[in-house]
Amino acid sequence: MPHRGNAPDNATLIGFTNLRHARTTRPLVIEKGRGIFLIDENGREYIEGTSSFYSAALGFSDPELVEAAIRQMRQLPAYASGLYRTVPAALALGEKLAAMAPMAKARVAFASTGSEANDFLIKFLRFRNGHRGEPRRVKVIARALSYHGATVATAPLGGFPGTARAFNLPMDDVITVSQPDFPNDARAGEDEAGFTARLLAEIEQAIERAGPETVGAMILDPVSFSAGCVVPPAGYLTGLRAILDRYGILLFDDEVITGFCRTGSMFAAQTFGMRPDCMTLAKALSAAYFPISAIVMDGDFYDALERGSDEEGIFSHAATYGGHPVAAAVALRMIEIIEERDLLGHVRRVGPRLQKLISSLSGHPMVFNTRGIGLGGAVQLHSLAEAVGARGRAMQEAMMAEGLLLRVVKDTINFAPPLIITEAEVDELFARFTRALAAVERGEAVT
Repeated sequence: MPHRGNAPDNATLIGFTNLRHARTTRPLVIEKGRGIFLIDENGREYIEGTSSFYSAALGFSDPELVEAAIRQMRQLPAYASGLYRTVPAALALGEKLAAMAPMAKARVAFASTGSEANDFLIKFLRFRNGHRGEPRRVKVIARALSYHGATVATAPLGGFPGTARAFNLPMDDVITVSQPDFPNDARAGEDEAGFTARLLAEIEQAIERAGPETVGAMILDPVSFSAGCVVPPAGYLTGLRAILDRYGILLFDDEVITGFCRTGSMFAAQTFGMRPDCMTLAKALSAAYFPISAIVMDGDFYDALERGSDEEGIFSHAATYGGHPVAAAVALRMIEIIEERDLLGHVRRVGPRLQKLISSLSGHPMVFNTRGIGLGGAVQLHSLAEAVGARGRAMQEAMMAEGLLLRVVKDTINFAPPLIITEAEVDELFARFTRALAAVERGEAVT
């Protein structure tokens, strides 16, 4: 690594950091993985309790996924799908996902990342509506603090506070509404039903202000981990669908994090009885062993694309790595593993243990709220006066000292371990967490 004087001078930009600090300090460098455990360059072991950006569903050493990649590498390591050409793995994966999807007559397009999938879906929406005689229907509703990607089109959709301003992103076609975070945002004396009714009314009012004829879709993550594992209140998704149907607005289900067993169903749409028009998938689709994402469209949405393609003579969209043979082969093997190992059943058996341990902290003096679903959850700490995020940062350091990597959102700590985690490993994860919490509590007592 280059050095300027005695300080590092890293050439690699590392995201979600202060760039100057990241350039001039040695990052945590992970060299090896074993199950849910990671080992850094100094031989130190960590539990990765949020699956490395919620993606490593099978942990970090599954030999069958590795072998699937090797087999495809040897047979055909690269080829782009387009111009009436593709590869067997891409065709097979499309058929498999279409059969699994909770929508009628599904069709599938491939991309490389969740950001790309959501970006492409918005592009498809514009194509669809333009060829349906509704070219003004380009606006997309998104919820504050939800995260749908890093591109110019997706980063404005909810996202982190200040992101749109900092990157000077176009916001004209984005409608932002509230996150349905009942524990944090309910008004005094407001029950869950009243809170839900107020947020649904807010969405309808936002549609009316924008002009219903300009709104094409609403995108949402059924459980918003970026907002601190926000689980929707009862009636929210059902009421939302009714509003969108009334205005002819589509529902896009971002399952990049929640797809493939995380919530205790194959897809979170099934967990909550939600009926999406389109769905995006990534992360656990290949357990992050190879970059791949998918846009799953119901038959009506796809048919409109096909009619538009007939009018144009061509559908002018493709991506070099969309349907990459190695990525598709790994994703196919991942889906087979889910079935062969009954991974969904495993999540349903182990998930209650994680939920019990998380909820056991409900009465802790530092804890404001606990919540979770399936094999995911969060512990939200009371924020210090005029120092929101300070406890979260202290917990980050204390957890690192205990050999535990969890995602911190201000003062909320998210849990989303690899789906292969055992009950004994859940216990060990939580033991490390509670030791870190005790260390922070002792540190505050001293100061």
